[in-house]
Amino acid sequence: MKVFLKLLARNRLALAGGIVLMLVVFLVLITPILPLADPDVTNTANRFKLPFSEGAILGTDHLGRDLLSRLLWGTQLSLAVGFAAAIVAATLGATIGIIAGYYGGRTDNVIMRGVDMLMAFPYILLALAIVAALGPGLFNALVAVAAVNVPFFARNIRGITVGIAHKEFVDAARLAGLSDTRIILTEILPNVIPVIVIAMSTTIGWMILETAGLSFLGLGSQPPQADLGSMLGEARSALITNPHTSIVPGVMILIIVMSINLLGDGVRDALDPRLKSGALSRPMAATMVKRDGPVPAATGDGLLELQNLQTQFHVKDRVYRAVGGVSLHVKRGECLGIIGESGSGKSVTALSVMGLVASPPGVISGGAVRYDGEDLIGAPYRRLRDMRGKNVAYIFQDPLATLHPLYRVGEQLIEAIRAHRPIGKEEGQKKAIELLEAVRMPNAAKRISDYPHEMSGGMRQRVGIAMALANDPDIIIADEPTTALDVTVQAQILAMLDDLRRSRGLAIVFITHDFGVVAQLCDRVAVMYAGRIVEEGPTASILDKPTHPYTTRLMACVPQLGEGKRRLEAIPGLPPVVDKLPDGCAFADRCERVQADCRTGEIALERKGDRAVRCLHPVTPLQEAAE
Repeated sequence: MKVFLKLLARNRLALAGGIVLMLVVFLVLITPILPLADPDVTNTANRFKLPFSEGAILGTDHLGRDLLSRLLWGTQLSLAVGFAAAIVAATLGATIGIIAGYYGGRTDNVIMRGVDMLMAFPYILLALAIVAALGPGLFNALVAVAAVNVPFFARNIRGITVGIAHKEFVDAARLAGLSDTRIILTEILPNVIPVIVIAMSTTIGWMILETAGLSFLGLGSQPPQADLGSMLGEARSALITNPHTSIVPGVMILIIVMSINLLGDGVRDALDPRLKSGALSRPMAATMVKRDGPVPAATGDGLLELQNLQTQFHVKDRVYRAVGGVSLHVKRGECLGIIGESGSGKSVTALSVMGLVASPPGVISGGAVRYDGEDLIGAPYRRLRDMRGKNVAYIFQDPLATLHPLYRVGEQLIEAIRAHRPIGKEEGQKKAIELLEAVRMPNAAKRISDYPHEMSGGMRQRVGIAMALANDPDIIIADEPTTALDVTVQAQILAMLDDLRRSRGLAIVFITHDFGVVAQLCDRVAVMYAGRIVEEGPTASILDKPTHPYTTRLMACVPQLGEGKRRLEAIPGLPPVVDKLPDGCAFADRCERVQADCRTGEIALERKGDRAVRCLHPVTPLQEAAE
């Protein structure tokens, strides 16, 4: 609850709407104890008094009744009816939706066809028909408004329930012998309650408007009882001569509906799990740049060069240093591997190259990223957009999440090309087939008309690689593209990438946590820990003689086939939280070689020849053999 309120408070419009709504609710709650005139007492001698008249702050209506008193009592009634209608519609609609979605089959078909029949009628005509059948009255108006909104809740909740009913935890509950009723109450309902709350928060304002509309037509509140709709209906005859009688209830309706809608949007965002970890505002087109120190000078070491790159995540008063000063380079035709545990900063480093880290909360706070000598940090968005996919392309870990499920793969390949140059339909299809053939897609001419879900994981990954190659980039950044694939497909993908690198002269930055992949594909390797490079050098040299204790422990965790039985190693403890990095070496708390000087001062990345290590007491070959 505390986290929900914090997220809600960060949305200023939602906070303003909540404050206004609380003030309105507070006023209507204390209405019975306020010294107000009787809202139903008429006094024709004082009819149509103007606002701020003596004894009538908001004036009087056509029967001399006090508008302030009628407004507060009417607002109380309108809010009560609106919230009651929302609760009734949500309860009935959610019940219908959960039953239809959980049981499926004929039950689902019968229920949802009935819901479709109700939704086929215009909602206002259906509400009028219900009130006409039941008779005018506020309670009947409540029933009508609730009834026409039940299908909305039923359809939404049914869709969510269908996805949940086939999850593994529901199957486990069935295997445990739980009854359907208990499964619905303990497994399904807790997962759909946030959706119900979101739907209610965004429809209460609409239900208040619907109730006011029925009362405006004389089908809701009956004289002398006042609600906001009936006040508007009674004042329409004097709209020109005495507009204040219409403005007073109209402004209150506007205030209530706007505040509920703003608050509802905030509730929706705060309950959305996809938005809980970041800012509720829309991410910027490119990562925000706030470089404090000087920009490093170019060294010309490679086609892509990272110099003391620093990327942070600013979440309220906490600063997470995801990348804490990374310096790397990769040459044409070279493959650089970046390896490390999850959370070590590998992916954030890769995304920072082309300004793809979401801002907020991401900020590039220092360093430089140079492509062929050009600094990309802080480059205009037009320049970054032109380079994305054309000069620097990405291959991501999950191709099913990368590819659009509603478009055929051929259309997506053509779209990737059209983003950088015009191309006709026939030429685009020909190019798409060529790309799929280049990545060894079987029967490429027919596969371009497939949807992503019709392909296996390996085929989807080939499509992702083809999209990366669509504009003949100079650099490909592959972020764990083989993690979710079986070993045979993984070997094929790696061999294909290696062939493409050699035939096209591509520079590849390959992010992985698998030393086997590094050994097969990479020329050089950089080991990352807590946002920094701790060891770097040629792949063969690193694999044969690792010097940083972290690298040796990582390699010891890899099982070796044909070596007989041996105890699998594990690195004790957990990586440090990057907003509270310890002094000295970040690996000190998990290192068996730690000494007192490891916990003080800044430990630099020392380079000797083609090797570099960030350690005061590195492992020597003799020590490694002894261990």
